[in-house]
Amino acid sequence: MSLAAVLAGAEREAGRLSLAQPSDWTQGRTVYGGLSTALAFEAARSCMPEPPPLRSLQVAFVGPMAGRIEASAEVLRQGRSATFVQADVRSEAGLALRATFLFSTKRASALDFEDAPAPRTPDPEDAAPSLLRAPPSFFSNRFEYRHALPRTDPPTPEFLRWVRLRDRDGVEPVSGLLTLADALPPAAMAVMAAPGPVSSATWTMNLLAAEPATRDGWWLLRARAEQARDGVSSQSMAIWNRDGQPIALGMQSVAIFV
Repeated sequence: MSLAAVLAGAEREAGRLSLAQPSDWTQGRTVYGGLSTALAFEAARSCMPEPPPLRSLQVAFVGPMAGRIEASAEVLRQGRSATFVQADVRSEAGLALRATFLFSTKRASALDFEDAPAPRTPDPEDAAPSLLRAPPSFFSNRFEYRHALPRTDPPTPEFLRWVRLRDRDGVEPVSGLLTLADALPPAAMAVMAAPGPVSSATWTMNLLAAEPATRDGWWLLRARAEQARDGVSSQSMAIWNRDGQPIALGMQSVAIFV
């Protein structure tokens, strides 16, 4: 089932949506984190008749998700330019995700700069297809990957890939980006001797563009682990569009069970 079909099939009212768990979007014991985050965002933006651009999100992946899913949201505070919205995603297994979203309109400012250059990579059309160490029945059916980081020996705890949704028509741009933003495996997996169980625990992301857009659906995603110790890894994350413009920067805490 495409992302557009999943979102279109949800029952909706202001600040709330519900749907049956899409079996072909599951990952381990739960729904893929990018999709569950997009569901929380869909509930959050429906709290407002004309939501400002999304600027930041903080997500806690609290527990597994099974059975019917319900996302609910409430406005925590609405100021002149910024609105904070909290969203919960629950299923028959209990609370699965809690997120806080910051929506903010543009404000006049004396500061105007950016320092997040895109890595030099081949164009996605010239890059080799990439198969990640993840269940192919899920990821390969939902996303298309191209190598952007040369293989190294020994390997480094980093993934750099061109990624795009295979079925992206009819998807709200930010929902599509959030769904795709978690499509790389945790970067610590790049240096594992063999695949093992891991789980995203928290995720923070700042959006650098009010209206994220790219060409031909391709986004450049990077995940790089700065530390892995005592069963927890901390990694930085970044997204650029097809023209090398920075779109999002983030961090993630990952639980490692090997």
